[in-house]
Amino acid sequence: APWRALFLSHITSLPSPEFVLSTLERVPPQPSVLAPSSTAASYRPRARTCIYRGLWAELPANEKNAVARNPGVYESECPTLTTDVRMEKVGQVFGTAGGGGEGPATEEEVRKKMEGSGGGGPVEAVWWVPDVATQWRVRGRAYVVGPDIEGEARSEGAEMVRSVVGRRMRVVGDEARAGEWSWQREVDGHFGNMSPAIRGSFKAPPPGRPVNEPYDDKHLELGEPVDDVDDAIARKHFRVVVIIPDEVEQLDLSDPKTSRRYLYSYLGDQTGGWKMEEEWP
Repeated sequence: APWRALFLSHITSLPSPEFVLSTLERVPPQPSVLAPSSTAASYRPRARTCIYRGLWAELPANEKNAVARNPGVYESECPTLTTDVRMEKVGQVFGTAGGGGEGPATEEEVRKKMEGSGGGGPVEAVWWVPDVATQWRVRGRAYVVGPDIEGEARSEGAEMVRSVVGRRMRVVGDEARAGEWSWQREVDGHFGNMSPAIRGSFKAPPPGRPVNEPYDDKHLELGEPVDDVDDAIARKHFRVVVIIPDEVEQLDLSDPKTSRRYLYSYLGDQTGGWKMEEEWP
């Protein structure tokens, strides 16, 4: 991607690679006086601050991570983040997977799909890089990589994720080692890259639930670090989210007299190319 190198140079200069991730929440039909039998769902935006975890297939180096790394065979232009499957954004990514809001029909169907890999709902990720007075906006679809991404238990959702994400992965290393590259090892590496305190957050009580409601207090505890990278409970809740960009917008405000907005649009998997349009800011 023509924007990739500059994007990486900007993002890696940030003291903390924070960005804002926006999703859509599907709201069940709300009957009204004018439409008492309405079946049309509505949507409302949801945004939160996340930590950028590098580009998919390019796990950032971490000397404290003892988990085996994949060989450096692939690169991509797909930003990643990590999350707890119990967080609302995961359900939103699955629940709006039709792109236009045609997600699974029921909450139960969404919850079932969330047990594994899948998604594809629309998202926008926004970074502000103050040192260069530049804003980056990545618009596209988000896919969740779950525990079923590899092996005999591979689900239909996992096959879809491997197909969609795989089309945006390019061989840049020793192609003969491509067969050694593992989707599960990449997920394991992301978990290992986090500190014990962050790993422990995946064993916290259910996010967003009232504190006076009962929960599994024998296994879930707030603020308890996790050293074991194979901790069963933490890993059950852990997910990697991959953003597949369709549009990338660079807003350069570094010089008021030459400010520009550069819009990069993906031309499709057939060409793998991008179109750039220079716009007024």
